[in-house]
Amino acid sequence: MKIEGEAKLLTVYIGEHDHYRHKPLYQAIVETLRERGLAGATVIRGIEGFGKSSRIHTAAILRLSEDLPIMIEVVDKAERIDAILPVIDEMVTEGLVTVQDVHVMIYRSDKMD
Repeated sequence: MKIEGEAKLLTVYIGEHDHYRHKPLYQAIVETLRERGLAGATVIRGIEGFGKSSRIHTAAILRLSEDLPIMIEVVDKAERIDAILPVIDEMVTEGLVTVQDVHVMIYRSDKMD
């Protein structure tokens, strides 16, 4: 797949212990993105954060959290991001989903369309 120019960045903010159909939600989302042919996804585990409840989740030694923040980022063509949004909406029951316009300068992959 080759992406150059205008694209969209999809970011999903969830908790590490969120699940979807008996598996970690972040894993289920990545597998779904791969099955649907999106360009790629990155899962980032945060060391600290808080959400709607204002409860701080941290990886600090004295306050080990069982639910650290997780971010999943995907950059792809606008139509691919738009098509996956209803699926993400069904999977994410708690969290935050954002979409931003981005400009792709360089994208290199072993597999090209």
